[in-house]
Amino acid sequence: MTRTWCGILGRERPTTGVSGVRTVRRNVNKHVVVVSGGGTGIGAATARRFAQDGADVVLLGRRREPLETVAAEIGALAIPCDTSDRAQTEETISRVVERYGRLDTVIANAGGHGVGTVAETDDNQWELSFRTNVSTAFVLARAALPELVESRGSIVVVSSLAGLFAGPGVAGYTVGKHALLGLTRSLARDYGRRGVRVNAVCPGWVRTPMADEEMDVFASEAGLPGREEGYAVVTRDVPLGRPAAPEEIASAIRFLASPDAGYITGSTLVVDGGAHIVDLPTVSMS
Repeated sequence: MTRTWCGILGRERPTTGVSGVRTVRRNVNKHVVVVSGGGTGIGAATARRFAQDGADVVLLGRRREPLETVAAEIGALAIPCDTSDRAQTEETISRVVERYGRLDTVIANAGGHGVGTVAETDDNQWELSFRTNVSTAFVLARAALPELVESRGSIVVVSSLAGLFAGPGVAGYTVGKHALLGLTRSLARDYGRRGVRVNAVCPGWVRTPMADEEMDVFASEAGLPGREEGYAVVTRDVPLGRPAAPEEIASAIRFLASPDAGYITGSTLVVDGGAHIVDLPTVSMS
């Protein structure tokens, strides 16, 4: 059977409905993509990229307004959903499959939180950082796996350069982003023989609303004139000398989900302008 970027050619397969009666649903030709954290930043840019490719896109997130704004722009479906919540997530995946007849790709992009050193992080903050950064991906992947096995689909997990290295005073965030790479490898190891590919992306600094807020705070504390000067400082030693645009990360995600990456699984694609190759002890020599 021929596979194209817009999905697998339509076929029928039996399913068991809520009533227990076996019915037949017809898979449509279009690729169906679920993007968590889809209302802003990398998630929104990724949704736009898949929509440009002709996919049916479903946006998930906790805030309805930004989801619906992006959905209206690209003709996507917006479903408010906290993907760390099992019941909400399972219901959402069921709605997606009921509407489109299939699911091909999951982009686990939801995340955030985790500021403070270990000593400064109380139990509630630790739980929040783990839930928002790790459980959101774990619960979403678990709910989607039966459909992804059926479609021989893929998952792309959005981690961070903080998944490879430790920044100052962000213990919860760093641990969470590291854990996402372990989740990626476990999923790839366990489900590769069932046709599911799972990869991760580790962005460096990206111009997103969350990063803009961080730059505003950093610039104020460092006595810099504003956000742009903040970005200039934090990317000063990055070989490309600038932060990424969300669309650049979206392109990397799209590649990993596409047939062009058909023999890539369990991998981590670093998209950081070259920051990870810099030998820190030589920075002062540049």
